[in-house]
Amino acid sequence: MNSTTEQMLAWLGKRPEIENVRAGVCDLNGIMRGKLIPVSQAKKALNGGLRIPLSTTSVDVWGNDITDSKLVYETGDGDGILSWTGRSILPMEWLDKPTGLIPLWLSKESGKPFSADPRRALAAVLEKFTALGLTPVVATELEFYLVDPTKTRPETPKSPVTGKPLDANAVLSIDELDHFDGFFNDVYAACAEQGIPADAAIAEGGAGQFEINLLHTDDAMRAADDAMLFKRVVKGMARKHKLTASFMAKPYGDRSGNGLHIHFSLLDKDGNNVFDDGSDEGSKTLQYAVAGLLEAMPASTLIFAPHLNSYRRLQPQTHAPTAICWGYENRHAAIRIPGGPAVARRIEHRVAGADANPYLVLAVVLGAALAGIEKENLPSEPVDGDHFPKTAKHIPDDWRTAIAAFESGAILPSIFSPLLRNLFAACKKQEYAVFASQVTDFEFSTYLETT
Repeated sequence: MNSTTEQMLAWLGKRPEIENVRAGVCDLNGIMRGKLIPVSQAKKALNGGLRIPLSTTSVDVWGNDITDSKLVYETGDGDGILSWTGRSILPMEWLDKPTGLIPLWLSKESGKPFSADPRRALAAVLEKFTALGLTPVVATELEFYLVDPTKTRPETPKSPVTGKPLDANAVLSIDELDHFDGFFNDVYAACAEQGIPADAAIAEGGAGQFEINLLHTDDAMRAADDAMLFKRVVKGMARKHKLTASFMAKPYGDRSGNGLHIHFSLLDKDGNNVFDDGSDEGSKTLQYAVAGLLEAMPASTLIFAPHLNSYRRLQPQTHAPTAICWGYENRHAAIRIPGGPAVARRIEHRVAGADANPYLVLAVVLGAALAGIEKENLPSEPVDGDHFPKTAKHIPDDWRTAIAAFESGAILPSIFSPLLRNLFAACKKQEYAVFASQVTDFEFSTYLETT
């Protein structure tokens, strides 16, 4: 038993109030799935003694098996091994009785990594950077809404201070942050206990919408873990405060959507930022990376916008990108090069919604950037504001088109395993078919008597 395992068991030993823990793995939709186990079985979970069907990572958003899954019907739905990721147990203080989550990932029976586990997919991309002597430095920005939990449709929450619903898109309002001071204090305390580097919080552009930045780290896997665990903390603490936190891409049709912005740079073996050449424009390596990101964008949009609702966010004049372009200090562009000191030169990828899987998002962003660096192609000219050239291609703006682009994308085989690509596409097709079969109330009110 290694010392880290001993530390986790000692941590549990000091908390006799914890009688059971969750053992969880992240699926392709970014949803944690797993088991509740008595605390006496924690050692077994930490030492790779738990098993679960390999198909667990590739169910649809409702938790149904994928009809065409090769893991279920062709191979007998066999088990894999749940291995501990090494991340500390996530305390879950928001439940009625304190517990914790043991973060796990999947291995095959042989002990080899299971390639359709999204965390394993990111690990495979990061191995390529290690082989080249490059280290990604990554930070994330996550937006979310607090909404009234008593309503079936999203409505702004009542202020704990005034008792009145929020009614203004109070961007950067200190007062709005103050109204939910208890919630934010609990979020920061939980993040500190788990080692999630929560930084600045701001009120965003929608009523009840907030953003919390996570500080940069030279451990890209940890950055993805942080984003996943942060979402659980925010949702859990919202429940504790009788609120609902939503990372849905576009919960309101007439308000800002929720994004997951990725900032990254690359360090060489000597710790130098290879995107920095001393100029404001950045190095040729930066531009090669941008070119790779732009080339991969149509095929990878399904990763950034994985759900039906995701495409309501990717609309013109909504502060979300729609054109495949890049620019300096331009928040209308899909790829932004922020200003600041040259030594901190970095790329901001602005396409993903907060509903996307952070492991898959980071895998495709870093994988596409690396492909661009290896090709050494230069990108199109940077754009100013929203003055996109007529020749600019557009990000797929509907789910069906994005699914087709994902399946035909030439760059994705260099990033994801054939199994993951097959299962992810099949999952999205199945979800699309379910939504397409639904007749909405709005359709009835429009057509039932008029046509």
